[in-house]
Amino acid sequence: MARAERDTVLTALGFDRATAQLYEGMLPQSGRELGWVAAAVLRTPDELVAEMAPLVERGIVRLQQGRVYVEGPAQALARLIDEQGAAVATVQERLAALATAVPLVAGGGAKPAEGEVVDVRPLDGEVSSGGQPATLIGALIAQSSGDLLWLRPDQWRIDREPEMLRIIRDLVASGRRSLAIYPLRVMADAPDVVRRRAEAGEEIRLLPDLPTRMFVIGSTHAVVPEPLGYVDEPRLLVRQGAVVGVMRLWFEELWGRAAVPALDGAEPQVDLRRFLLEQLATGARDEQIARKLGISLRTVRRRVADLMTELGADSRFQAGIEAARRGWI
Repeated sequence: MARAERDTVLTALGFDRATAQLYEGMLPQSGRELGWVAAAVLRTPDELVAEMAPLVERGIVRLQQGRVYVEGPAQALARLIDEQGAAVATVQERLAALATAVPLVAGGGAKPAEGEVVDVRPLDGEVSSGGQPATLIGALIAQSSGDLLWLRPDQWRIDREPEMLRIIRDLVASGRRSLAIYPLRVMADAPDVVRRRAEAGEEIRLLPDLPTRMFVIGSTHAVVPEPLGYVDEPRLLVRQGAVVGVMRLWFEELWGRAAVPALDGAEPQVDLRRFLLEQLATGARDEQIARKLGISLRTVRRRVADLMTELGADSRFQAGIEAARRGWI
């Protein structure tokens, strides 16, 4: 009867037996030059680099300045437990967010029985289509009061900036404020739009991404696409005080988390440090970060390497821990 192969820390964590055996062979050689370690495990340097890739990807093995560094089983286990814990926390957050939508779906057809409630009135607002959005927004601003709050995920691609700039200048000249949040990719796609808006008096901040367009006037009006997204119409105009208030609070929460770009140089700039650390903390890969932030893959990798050097970290996990300790994220 064949004897069952024993489990190791690496196989228990999901690595195949070949990788686990390679790890055990490399462990006593930690800190030595690549060629030395390759000879010790009967591989060529190129073969070793290829076979240890799964361990490098998880941060258990590092190749630094021609030397191979291997974490011990306890360190590797602690690292992977932390990674899984972070992944579980992310999933829990997503499930919690989805759970909030369940009552909305379930309640879509639910209505109180006759006599259960009294004084039922319709919400103040309407869904509409048609007309010129810039003209409609200008009229709405002129007929209302309070500051303007914008989520602008993509509007710089729409050919109505000159008219909107005039509206912003007139508004700021009257003593009101225009506060706008853009996604970070606008700094690569349309820096001139951001600069012109800032010159018109708009206060600008940036987030990695935005889920929808939105426009709030003071505490009295809010406009969003119906359904939420990146379209002009149909649009939902809301005047119901509590709903407008919630949308304003949501904007203020995003505004507090957003970064202020530097717009006084030859080219608009933004400090990528916090954005990159936030993305790394979610476990995002370099390619995903580059797409989301609208910057090149080379820039992502260079800035991540600079961050790890600045933090004195040997891995992304350590960088996240040190950044949190310093209060950077």
